[in-house]
Amino acid sequence: MPRLTDARKDLRRAQITEAAMRCFGRNGLERTSIADITAESGLSTGSIYAHYRNKAELVQASARAALAERAAVIGAWAASETPPDPDELLARLVASKDPATARVAVQIWGEATIDPAVRAIVLDMIDQTRAMLHDCVTAWLVKTGHRNPAEARQHAAPIAERVTALYLAQFLHTALRPPPEETLS
Repeated sequence: MPRLTDARKDLRRAQITEAAMRCFGRNGLERTSIADITAESGLSTGSIYAHYRNKAELVQASARAALAERAAVIGAWAASETPPDPDELLARLVASKDPATARVAVQIWGEATIDPAVRAIVLDMIDQTRAMLHDCVTAWLVKTGHRNPAEARQHAAPIAERVTALYLAQFLHTALRPPPEETLS
């Protein structure tokens, strides 16, 4: 059997992670089995286990994948000619939030209250998100507020803290809304 290239392994891991996220969003973390993820991904159970040792690793990979996507978006905003002001930044973040992803995130937060490994990932993700938002607010202050970078960085810290808190609150608000299929009935 031919060995997978690194690029092919990355694609396969992404395929599995995306399938896991769909299952977690639909069924919840606790009620999703590896068999569900296998069926959703169209791969064999052996293929799943060749890339992830267990469901906990899939939860971790899903969380990291979501953060990587968010980092790319926030980084692009910070690098733009006119970065968004804090209100616009929060509005963009909220508008780009997927309800299924929000439900999974809140479930992961719940797991973080009892699992130290998941807690470390969640806290790291929040810290990274805050840092990205801090960079974006700093860029906004430098480019539109004409502040020097050091002053802008210092002034941006409490603003980024508030935007982060509001963004996390919006995740909970979005997660508590009924899924679209429930609102149709």
